[in-house]
Amino acid sequence: MDASPGNPLLLLEMASCTDRGRLREHNEDALACDALAGVAVLADGMGGYAAGEVASGAAASQIAAELARLKAEYPSVSPADLMQAMHDAIRRVNTRIYRAAHKDPRYTGMGTTLVAAAFTGQVAVIAHAGDSRAYLLRDSVLRRMTKDHSLLQERIDLGLLQADDPAGDSVRNLITRALGVDPLLEPEIGVHAMRDGDLVLLCSDGLNDMLSDSRIEQILQARCDEPQQAARELVEQANAAGGRDNISVILIGLRLGESPRGVG
Repeated sequence: MDASPGNPLLLLEMASCTDRGRLREHNEDALACDALAGVAVLADGMGGYAAGEVASGAAASQIAAELARLKAEYPSVSPADLMQAMHDAIRRVNTRIYRAAHKDPRYTGMGTTLVAAAFTGQVAVIAHAGDSRAYLLRDSVLRRMTKDHSLLQERIDLGLLQADDPAGDSVRNLITRALGVDPLLEPEIGVHAMRDGDLVLLCSDGLNDMLSDSRIEQILQARCDEPQQAARELVEQANAAGGRDNISVILIGLRLGESPRGVG
């Protein structure tokens, strides 16, 4: 990532881990990470055997590739241009998944949630659709960077439920936005200023359905300087808590004045 004059270079270290969990027969999550390009994408597929994997794999690989090409051509791309590029890439992949799901009976009903992060200068552009999440650990405090597109979240926003209310379990995984479902999908995209020492977490709901935000925070606090070990521990702990779904995480550590490293 290039530095502008008088603005120090913010470098990235990425780590990822994915597991099918303890109950699922296969893994429909997909990950794509490129530390040098400053791009990370996580997708959680749905639609039954094979179909979900097709949707998530296409979303992760194609969106990451498009953004990496842009970053290679324009290393100092502005946050506004990066937001537009991310929006357009997501819309293009959404159209491809939607058309495939309606043309091929094998893929009927397939789709995928998505959370993506792309960095330029000292800014992160975060996009999401569905209930895959982005978190930020800053000064040892964890906060969410995204709000779920789900029926549960809508009821929480309306004051009908509390986040930890067991009555919400029946609608917890009913999402209201996903790639491949609506040809006019609009992803939610935000820009976030980044600091030296920040740690960004992207995850599928297989993590946060098993671990509370406070437990995730504890693990990241203990392993904030070891992203790969932290990623593995998050997945291991989610499995230990039940592992009811596929579990995927991407961790992105931000540092000043170091060489970027990519860890798979």
